[in-house]
Amino acid sequence: MSEVATRPPRPALDRALRRERRGWYSYDWANSVFYTSVVTVFLAPYLTSIATNAADASGRIHPLGISVPPGSFFGYVLSVSTLLQVLILPVTGAITDRSGRKRELLAGFATLGSLATLAMFLVAGDHYLAGAVLFLVANLGYGASIVVYYSWLPDLAGPDERDAVSSRGWAYGYLGGATLLALDLVLFTGHTSLGLTQGEAVRICLASAGVWWAGFTVVSVSLLRNRRPHGLAPGAGGGGRRPGAVRASFAQLWATSKELRRYPLTLWFLAAYLLFNDGVQTVIGVSAQYGAEQLQLPQTTLVSAILLVQFVAFAGAMTMGRLAEAVGARRTVLWSLVVWTGVLVAAYVVQTGAAMQFYLLAVVIGFVLGGTQALSRSLFSQLIPPGREAEYFGFYEISDRGTSWLGPFLFALTFQLTASYRYAIFSLVFFFLAGGILLARLDLRRAIVGAGNVPPARL
Repeated sequence: MSEVATRPPRPALDRALRRERRGWYSYDWANSVFYTSVVTVFLAPYLTSIATNAADASGRIHPLGISVPPGSFFGYVLSVSTLLQVLILPVTGAITDRSGRKRELLAGFATLGSLATLAMFLVAGDHYLAGAVLFLVANLGYGASIVVYYSWLPDLAGPDERDAVSSRGWAYGYLGGATLLALDLVLFTGHTSLGLTQGEAVRICLASAGVWWAGFTVVSVSLLRNRRPHGLAPGAGGGGRRPGAVRASFAQLWATSKELRRYPLTLWFLAAYLLFNDGVQTVIGVSAQYGAEQLQLPQTTLVSAILLVQFVAFAGAMTMGRLAEAVGARRTVLWSLVVWTGVLVAAYVVQTGAAMQFYLLAVVIGFVLGGTQALSRSLFSQLIPPGREAEYFGFYEISDRGTSWLGPFLFALTFQLTASYRYAIFSLVFFFLAGGILLARLDLRRAIVGAGNVPPARL
């Protein structure tokens, strides 16, 4: 396919578009608290303690008749939730693209997730299964809403603006997550003076994420607007009201699964992304374990480092978005992968008990974290055939979740073979090197043209 001779005009920055962009940014601000406060900080240790309360005399629990130790329970729940997302998110994308009702779908999925999160306040005593079910529902609502949310990006920004708009949204997300986490930590650390038990404080923190998520989603839904689906004949399921619309969405999903082979360069990008993003997610996931077990740092240092990463990520995402405007998104991502590699080298040599060195690593991680993810999102949006944004972003999301076990597996295997967390953390360099090499060798301009889009001036 040859490149289109004329570049489509940028969307005019009139009042309506500015209004929509504010609504789009606000949903990053709204939903990030779920991942930051619930998934990253509070739920895993709390659900483990609830499961421990339910253990029998042998110290084991029996969900669905399966005997497991309480310490493994949340890991299994997280794995099940990932599998469910892998099955459901592509279908969500197909329905979203055909329905033309993104606002209603975003509101529905966000409401489902936020209400399930709010209901976690009721999980106490030994009701670990209730907590697990609520998390599964909340995580599905979260993932489905993200697919719908991402699909708005091409509507809100032209090829040359997309990096900046995506980076700004991600930056506001980190700022929102950091703001609520800071408030939650004040409550959690001072729960005794407030007359609360530790469990009650955690339940309030979990519920606060649901309230925050739901409240700011109202802002997003009120500012965003629906658009007519691209490439659908009248009555082809665009209204989303007839039973045939859902059936047609499943048929479209199957067709897209086969059609992806027509876009090998889009698949190439997905392969590069799943590698280096798996490295990113694993570093974030194991950093607290590395700090506690290898560096012997106290819990207060680890939690404050997580909070520091969130605030620095706001500035980092904004800065890297501007850098992408000057030198191109791919170059910026590639340089960020070099920085990630340097972080792992530095983590390998950081001294035991050196809290300041750990904080410095947190600052560097925070700076490149948001930009790496935001620019990857905007790059992928250029590789999607017009009108298929939600569907392809469904595959984008599962390329992350479907392989998110690779990094932790390599980390755990390296530790098992070497009995050293230093070697384990250093082994993650593979993901950044392999992903970076694939991204560097991708003919991104040809990939964008091949998807039927016009490349931005700088890549």
